[in-house]
Amino acid sequence: MVRHALIAAACALATPAGAQQTPAATPPQDAAGGVDWYREFGVERPRPDPVTGEVPVKPYAMADANAGATPFGGSHMAQAFGGQPGIRRLADRLDALITTDPRIRGIFVATDNVRLRRMLYEQFCYILNAGCHYSGRDMREAHRQLGIMTRDMNALVEDLQRAMREDGIPFATQNRFLAKLAPMKHDVVTK
Repeated sequence: MVRHALIAAACALATPAGAQQTPAATPPQDAAGGVDWYREFGVERPRPDPVTGEVPVKPYAMADANAGATPFGGSHMAQAFGGQPGIRRLADRLDALITTDPRIRGIFVATDNVRLRRMLYEQFCYILNAGCHYSGRDMREAHRQLGIMTRDMNALVEDLQRAMREDGIPFATQNRFLAKLAPMKHDVVTK
């Protein structure tokens, strides 16, 4: 609102006396009242798969190694996280936190959240050795164009710690999991 007023004021100052002033064009709005960037740039909006709800992605080589870490041995860590149901709850909660965290939510604005939740779940489930396979891209490719900085990664880790704390995961167990994830920083942080 203020931006449009400033643009209008600038146009009024730049318009010669007696000339007609044309109002600044307002970008198309989406249903929530935000800018519809797809319409603004004339790009077709991606359509989610009717079965999975995910937006299709370009093909890539799938491998558990893409998860960015090797799994823990044994079942202790998976059990400490509540098995697959607990890991799903954690992934869902982390998704809710990072997509509303004012420090990093902008990174996830154009993200397919259905896919994001599934990738987080698969990655955590695989690394915690809870019987899952990871079907996502490798960490470097998945984050290459996001422009993630160290402060963004730190905010995400804080949100993950919060989600684990809310789920009652013991502190020492949280730290073991975070230590397993930490080396991914080199592939995820690009700026």
